[in-house]
Amino acid sequence: MCQRSMKLLRMFLFVGLVIVKWVEGFEDANVTDLDMQYVSGRGFYRPLMVGFTLINGAAAKGAVCLDGSLPGYHFHRGYGSGSNSWLIQLEGGGWCGTIKNCLYSKKTRHGSSFFMEKQIPFIGILSNKAEENPDFFNWNRIKIRYCDGASFSGDSQNAGAGLYFRGQRIWQAAMEDLMSKGMRYAKQALLSGCSAGGLATIIHCDEFRELFTRTTRVKCLSDAGLFLDSVDVSGRRSLRNLFGSVVTLQGVQRSLPRSCTSRLNPILCYFPQHLIAGVRTPLFLLNAAYDTWQIQASLAPPSADYHWNWYECRKNYARCSAPQIQYLQGFRNQMLRSTRAFSRSYKNGLFINSCFAHCQSERQDTWFAHDSPRIGNRGIAESVGNWYFGRVSVQAIGCPYPCDKTCHNLVFK
Repeated sequence: MCQRSMKLLRMFLFVGLVIVKWVEGFEDANVTDLDMQYVSGRGFYRPLMVGFTLINGAAAKGAVCLDGSLPGYHFHRGYGSGSNSWLIQLEGGGWCGTIKNCLYSKKTRHGSSFFMEKQIPFIGILSNKAEENPDFFNWNRIKIRYCDGASFSGDSQNAGAGLYFRGQRIWQAAMEDLMSKGMRYAKQALLSGCSAGGLATIIHCDEFRELFTRTTRVKCLSDAGLFLDSVDVSGRRSLRNLFGSVVTLQGVQRSLPRSCTSRLNPILCYFPQHLIAGVRTPLFLLNAAYDTWQIQASLAPPSADYHWNWYECRKNYARCSAPQIQYLQGFRNQMLRSTRAFSRSYKNGLFINSCFAHCQSERQDTWFAHDSPRIGNRGIAESVGNWYFGRVSVQAIGCPYPCDKTCHNLVFK
């Protein structure tokens, strides 16, 4: 190969790696940096900073992060009318489905508690201020950190690589620890999660319900967790390949509902579209119809965009061509079809807005603010609260792009 060709090859490999890390970094941004930007940039009050607690009994149960360190969470006690109400949020942060990727993750906060922040801001659905979080501000609010790389599922390990795939055990250890700290007395409980945590919420929703007595009101909220088994721009299924590697490497099959795995390949059962109709516990799906993570990592990832036709569109929806917008409208239609049977059940809730966004319950500007996204005359926080407390049935679907003028669309530079 000539020297010029070798230089071009090295350049493309380098840029491709940068883009992959950029997509991973977008997923990583859920926790702190973006939260603080939204708070300072939009004039919100200084957020409550909540310290980190290790689950000290977890190691004896084999419930450890990818690197063998202890898992943990951030916990702010409820008070007053919310003292016996509990909100659990499962952190997101992508997945690792190969030894190489998991070795990388174990040296980050998504694979080791050694790299996790000692304090994080509680905003959005975790805020302790009534003017920012009217229905849940005084509940016991917990954010469980994500360090297994498989949506709190799977139970395996690779001794040679020093990797522990113990998501299911981490989930169980966290629940046991919180039950011992008062959650067993809950009158009301809500399991929530964003992105990979949103998928985990769907997987564990019925398990969460079984922790409590029949008199406890228990429901689940999945934010940006409706990952679809879609065909990418090259005609392949990039996300199915990723999920397949995660399920196989981490032994996820045993964590998935038997009602699904008895009739479908376990890899397909990792996709929420095959799970949601079988969830018995009331479930609310909050999702952007043009989910930016799925656009970047599933529909048009660099690995499928051979000629970089989607490079600008991936970063900024305003730079998408008419055919690309039409392609994304097809993705929205697939999302709506996947929720059709789910939405027929009165116990379930739905809020699918036509925004280019990801994780809208964790951000204060999208969760509850004067200019938050709305469908009709109701925003996200009000819709979730109405559904949880049974005030109003919520089956909200926004009109297709570009008609929604309330969106807080994400743009990447």
